[in-house]
Amino acid sequence: MKRPMSTTILVLTATATGLISGLFYSYSCSVNPGLGNLPDANYIAAMQSINKAIINPLFMMSFLGTLVLLPLSTYYSYNASMMLRFYLLLAATILYAAGVFGVTMLGNVPLNDALEKVNLQAASPAEVRAYRISFEGPWNYLHRIRSLASSGTLILVVLACVLGKE
Repeated sequence: MKRPMSTTILVLTATATGLISGLFYSYSCSVNPGLGNLPDANYIAAMQSINKAIINPLFMMSFLGTLVLLPLSTYYSYNASMMLRFYLLLAATILYAAGVFGVTMLGNVPLNDALEKVNLQAASPAEVRAYRISFEGPWNYLHRIRSLASSGTLILVVLACVLGKE
């Protein structure tokens, strides 16, 4: 039985959404709490290293791939017999674009860029502490938003998969 292109794209969308949601979830459950226990200079050095390492093809495929696949799935689902799927995917697209991609690009990335400029060898302990305070709280707050948004996006995509023919 030949599957329509829309099914293939929906499966890819669900996979990419699951991967990015899992990444943000794992950060919330383990990475951020673990980093939070580090001394100030170690915290900043670790975040600087993570911020460099995360920009890789696997991450970009799921992060940007989801941004492309969600509207594509939404477009392919638009027909009279599957309007529930269309609306679920439309909501997922908007939630991901604003709550994950938008928050990342307008919030987390500028914070990461500012943190990258911190020279730990030249900074005093008080300056290192101030850098951490100006970064950690806001970054974690924004991360919670995108974690919730990515989880909500995943729920909407799963619902579109299982309820979408109604």
